Amino acid sequence: MRMKLLNIYLFFFFMFFPCSRSCNSNDKTTLLKIKKSLNNPQILNSWDPQTNCCTNWTGVACTHRRITGLTISAGDVVGEIAEEIGDLTDLVILDWSSLSRLRGTIPRSITKLKNLVYLRFRITELSGPVPEYISELQNVTFLDLSFNRFNGSIPGSISQMPKLETIQLSHNKLTGSIPESFGSFVGKVPKLYLGNNHLSGEIPKSLSKTDFNALSLSGNNFNGEASMFFGHNKTTLRLDLSRNNFHFDLSKLKLAKSLVSLDISHNRVFGDLPLELTNLRLDNFNISFNRLCGSIPQGGLLQNFEIYEFSNNLCLCGAPLKRC
Repeated sequence: MRMKLLNIYLFFFFMFFPCSRSCNSNDKTTLLKIKKSLNNPQILNSWDPQTNCCTNWTGVACTHRRITGLTISAGDVVGEIAEEIGDLTDLVILDWSSLSRLRGTIPRSITKLKNLVYLRFRITELSGPVPEYISELQNVTFLDLSFNRFNGSIPGSISQMPKLETIQLSHNKLTGSIPESFGSFVGKVPKLYLGNNHLSGEIPKSLSKTDFNALSLSGNNFNGEASMFFGHNKTTLRLDLSRNNFHFDLSKLKLAKSLVSLDISHNRVFGDLPLELTNLRLDNFNISFNRLCGSIPQGGLLQNFEIYEFSNNLCLCGAPLKRC
């Protein structure tokens, strides 16, 4: 009798008080619309409307029954980002990568994701301009739109995202220069990766007081000065200016003591190598294909690097190159 009463109690409990881990019905409906917009790919076969999306669906994470994480990667996705993505208003992590047939643009509805902290669309066929309205995502700390087909200029409004820690826009088709506003981020200065685009022109003078922890401008067509990225007062760890047309006198620059990686290869940099290079704890160093001259300072870690990392300069000499 007691067992029968217990079974009746449990029946009514689960009827009127669903499991706290079961997903919100509106979120489930939204996910199914997203699945349809991606042409019901095999990678999302687990997205069965008869099952619990919080516990059974690939790439879905929940907190208190609401969808807080959506990760889709390396799948047979064909389609575009559905407008309905903006209806998952509790999303904290949105991470779609290695989706070679994901096309279209980033929809404006993404601005409804006010709780979003981590946003990555990487290695896709997404195209068009990086939208200005991306800056409305005021809680995002990590923004990765690399290895896509985005074109046009970099929106200056990105500098108005107060919590940004990393901006990754490399390997796109972006044009123009770096926005003037990147000289005055409203929050702390983020790590900035802009390599392998079609960016050009001179670096804005507004960046002279900006202290980047990590900066990559490699594989573009920048020209003129880049001395604003150097200085004793900087705290830069990694600096990659390679494969541009920068033209400056290296011997006149002061180096940040924090530098562990420096690549200025394939530019038009001239002058001698500063002696203070011997004081740096470098794990990466390349000055090849420039117009540098004089004796390579001896000591520190410089002689640990390969010949090719010093090669094709005007008249550099000394270990690891030939004697002067």
